[in-house]
This record gives sequence, structure tokens and C-alpha cells, in this order.
Amino acid sequence: MFRSKSTKQTRGRATEYASCKDFQRIFSEDMVGLHRLAFLLTANEAMAEQCFVAGLEDSIHGNPVFRQWARAWSKRAIIQNAIKTMAPVPHKRGPEQARAAAVSQNESGAENVADIVAGWEPFARFVFVMAVLEGYSPRECSALLGCPVQDVIEAKSLALQRLADRPWQEAVAPERDDKPWTARFARAQVA
Repeated sequence: MFRSKSTKQTRGRATEYASCKDFQRIFSEDMVGLHRLAFLLTANEAMAEQCFVAGLEDSIHGNPVFRQWARAWSKRAIIQNAIKTMAPVPHKRGPEQARAAAVSQNESGAENVADIVAGWEPFARFVFVMAVLEGYSPRECSALLGCPVQDVIEAKSLALQRLADRPWQEAVAPERDDKPWTARFARAQVA
């Protein structure tokens, strides 16, 4: 009798965790948004695809995750794989040098946020995507990127300052609705 009760408790707890099918469904339903997340981080189609696939594998075969955290865990798996792939590091330089290095020459002709962000150096791109678009705290970004919190704060500040100076900034300001941030960048081409 004790064995039967224990088995029922174990099965009950197992249903609280996301299954392989749950993650497959999430990656299928959110494919465009998750792939766009990987592309914004890597700025490279092939690397984005690698991070997307590795994120799915890590989600399925990783540690058990509560079902209600599965979507957030899927994004985090992609971010972690992008960090492994790109190894973004902050560059130690003065504020003016950092601004100049973070902004690409291609930025002036870019029409949307995704194109602009793709032209930034990897560390600035990662901080912008993680801190601004995904809502990670500077401390969380620092832990994931393996750098001091101050570097994250500086990179985030520079990124927001560069975007604030753009004439189209009002057109891409976050809307107060339930759409994910990726829906606001529908014009971004993932070529």
C-alpha cells in the first residue's frame, strides 16, 4: 500500500514538470519569435539556427522545469547557447571609444531595430536583447555573461541612448499590450 501511494505522488509531481512534448509544442508555436531571438543575439543566420536547435535539445534533455516556466526556460536555453557560441565580452575602453565601437557603419542606413542591433558589437547586442527586450536584470545579465554588473549597466545605457536618438524611435516604442517584443519587429528580415 505504501508503494502504491508513493507511485501516485511521484506521478502527480511529474505532471507538474514540462515534458518533451511540451517543449516541442513551445518551440513549434513560438518558432518565429525564438528564432528571431537567436538571430538578434548572434546576427548570423547559421549561428541562430544552431542556437535554436541546441536550445530545443537543452530544454528537452536538461533539468526538469515546471510546466509554467517552460516558455521562459526555452528562451533562456537559446540565450545560453548563443552565449556559448558567441562568447561576448565587454571591451575596456573610454566612453567615446565604446560608443564608436558599439555602433556599426551599417547602422546609419538601417530601417528597424533588428537591423540596427545586428550591426552592434556582440556584447552590446547581448546586453540590449537580454536586458531591454527580455527584461533580465543587470545582475542576471552579469551572471550569464560572466562580466561585472557595471559593464552591463554601461552597455545597456549606451544602447538605449543610441536608440533614443533615432527619428523613428516613437514608432517602435513598446506598446502596452500582450504581444511579445518580437511581434513589434515584424519588419525585421531573418535572411
